[in-house]
Amino acid sequence: MRNNIVIMDRDGVINKDSGDYIRSAAEWTPIKGSIEALVLLKESGKRVFVATNQSGIGRGLFDERELEAIHKKMIRTVEKAGGQIEGVVHCPHQPSDFCECRKPRLGLLRQIEQLADQSVLGCPFVGDSLRDIEAAEAAGCEPVLVLTGNGLKTKPLVRGKVEIFNNLSEFAEHLVARHLN
Repeated sequence: MRNNIVIMDRDGVINKDSGDYIRSAAEWTPIKGSIEALVLLKESGKRVFVATNQSGIGRGLFDERELEAIHKKMIRTVEKAGGQIEGVVHCPHQPSDFCECRKPRLGLLRQIEQLADQSVLGCPFVGDSLRDIEAAEAAGCEPVLVLTGNGLKTKPLVRGKVEIFNNLSEFAEHLVARHLN
């Protein structure tokens, strides 16, 4: 059976990123074409999961309740358009906490495997930062870099076999076309 999971980072991939963190649902704004890309992925039978580092919680900039409101807005926006995000997992810790869930460590990907009841081995992992690429490689996923968010800054740092796309929309169209052939 072909792996039908697609994992992606949130900030800089689905929604616009901010150096000051996305702290409220009001600040959450999708990147042009990302919602349509999520709809296309669902229509093609893909199961979408989001794995996101949210150290703003550990830094005291916002709390779990506000993060839940952000994710509800994102999920509702996607569902209204006809797409689906099956699950969102997050790491609330700061880098200095050295937890197991913060990307590039594998804790969030293991959580997705439990939610999906399926291995993430071989599935695409779409991100805009080096830690996304490193997590994908460590888990045996297909690393995918998008040039939105921090992607342009990350591009010169990537090594090895990493597919690169301008944005989530371009990636989704490529993935769907690849599986049609």
